[in-house]
Amino acid sequence: MSEHSFRAGEPAATSQAGAATAAAPAAPKARSGDKRERILRAAVKVFAKSGFHATRVSDVAKAAGVADGTIYLYFRSKDDILISLFEDRVEKLLTFMATELPKLPTASAKLRRIVELELGLLEGERDLAHVITVTLRQSTTLMREFAQPRFAAYLDTIARVIADGQASGEFRGDTSPHLVARATFGALDGIALTWALGKAERGALTRAATGVADLLLRGLAPGPAASDGATAPTIAAPAPSRPRKRS
Repeated sequence: MSEHSFRAGEPAATSQAGAATAAAPAAPKARSGDKRERILRAAVKVFAKSGFHATRVSDVAKAAGVADGTIYLYFRSKDDILISLFEDRVEKLLTFMATELPKLPTASAKLRRIVELELGLLEGERDLAHVITVTLRQSTTLMREFAQPRFAAYLDTIARVIADGQASGEFRGDTSPHLVARATFGALDGIALTWALGKAERGALTRAATGVADLLLRGLAPGPAASDGATAPTIAAPAPSRPRKRS
């Protein structure tokens, strides 16, 4: 989940001398990325155990096995660590979407895959799920000010899938794509939250993904009530019962 996992490869050197020069800084970069990742993983454990507000930067440094000052080589503050955890997860999800979704032929298959990817990334990561769904709620200002751009990109990706499905007639056309995107996130976030706070059974999120995807796709399926201007069917009141004749 580190930045360097998604960094594009460096251009190939044109000569042996150039290759040697280009290769020299590679090891420090790898170690730098590994250390950043180690700090983030340590932060997940400490935040989940002690809570964000009760955690000090020195606690994260101790858990990561680095000096306190080393934290500030990678992060401006404790708040920055928390936002980086969220952004790294969203970035990883966006990367998977960009790779996986074009392979699928229909909007229905793409929406199902989005659900599987989001819950699948948290499978076996109870502490991370706790930080993402519980700890971040303690820092709504940080989320609004710093994490909004990546989160908006995530919602836009889902909304595009919905809009494509509406254009092809696969999905009902009377619902806002962005409303569906937010509802999808809300459902998945709620499932991850209850999983993290509960027993966190292995495989539970994978099983839940199937049920959530089925539910969403049924709700999006076109039908008589889904056409533009359609109104919800009324349910007639039961007819009054006739008095029984006395014999």
